[in-house]
Amino acid sequence: MSAIKLLPGIYWVGAVDWNVRAFHGHTYNTKRGTTYNSYLIVDEKIALVDTVYGPFSDQLLKNIAEIVPLEKIDYVISNHGETDHSGSLAAIKKACPKAKHYGTAKAKESLQKMYYLDLDFTVVKSGDKLSLGKKTLTFLEAPMLHWPDSMFTYVIEDALLLSNDAFGQHYASSERFDDEIEMEALMEEAEAYYANILWPFSPLVLKKIEEVVAMKLPIKMIAPSHGIIWRKDPMKIVNAYVEWAKNTTRKKVVIAYETMWKATEKMAYKIADGLISEGVDVKLYDVSVVEHTGIIREMLYAKGFIIGSSTHGNGMLPHAAMFLDFLKCMKPKGRIGAAFGSYGWAGGAVKSIEKILTETGVELIQSGLGLQFTPNTEEEKKCYEFGKEFAKRL
Repeated sequence: MSAIKLLPGIYWVGAVDWNVRAFHGHTYNTKRGTTYNSYLIVDEKIALVDTVYGPFSDQLLKNIAEIVPLEKIDYVISNHGETDHSGSLAAIKKACPKAKHYGTAKAKESLQKMYYLDLDFTVVKSGDKLSLGKKTLTFLEAPMLHWPDSMFTYVIEDALLLSNDAFGQHYASSERFDDEIEMEALMEEAEAYYANILWPFSPLVLKKIEEVVAMKLPIKMIAPSHGIIWRKDPMKIVNAYVEWAKNTTRKKVVIAYETMWKATEKMAYKIADGLISEGVDVKLYDVSVVEHTGIIREMLYAKGFIIGSSTHGNGMLPHAAMFLDFLKCMKPKGRIGAAFGSYGWAGGAVKSIEKILTETGVELIQSGLGLQFTPNTEEEKKCYEFGKEFAKRL
């Protein structure tokens, strides 16, 4: 795609990755692809804010060259050092050898260790400003949103927030703005992005939003480093972040399980029936089949987690164990949970699940349900009642 004008003197010069389906070491399924957003600000001085993933360097250079000669770039701003945003720094340094680089102290540290480039680097902190002429950039540190080196860049005269990984989504599209996209799909991807990347940092998200509000900065547009740019209603995504960060929950339960010979799956369906009989919104997933990104997204609003696995080697099956390990990293607050599973000659999975749920901070509200081999009619009733009892405790 070619460069796209956002505002007078400000352009999107990034790249669209239509085919990527795995992100962050395969922990995130990008079913709609993604973009690597880079922004060019043209004034008396010229600044490039963030670059793109290395394999798309040629696209970045081509897009910049459509607007200005590459050697004219004066400043390169690194809001965050992760490779999907900094992977083209070597190409930029070669094309723009005189450019000065700006970022947080942690960004300087990470970029040096990742690329070993001799960058003319200026460390900035919250409140520092950089004049481009008619336009002024100011910086706001945002550590752990989602790396220690993260920051926002704000264009004062245009009330434009360049937010890097905050307020973004993995969404490949030929359109660039929120008023050009079907909103339901856009918010689904924004929710998945928050749940799988920023959920563990919810207290910091709330604090940073409160800090920005206290600064009384007008925000007319939010341009993240992945996905769609918010120009029609930038506060829509800000308000959504506030709700997600507050760990708002609903009368909803996610049942996530892995089954060996379908006995645990039969238990899962009966437990779901019991929950549904009490008017609970239920989502049920086999974690060995369904991509985990979408399951975690559904958990963002769910009050209850019921996790199941067949016993294998006195513990859980591998996909269930991997899923719970990732859930633990999300640090969900204020959730209730329970465990279930079928076993053969010896159990173990239920206790393993309960241990990890407890370590995750999920409150176990009833004893786990373990059944030997395939449940009979009476045992299926136990599963149904297990679900009903959990529902009543919501």
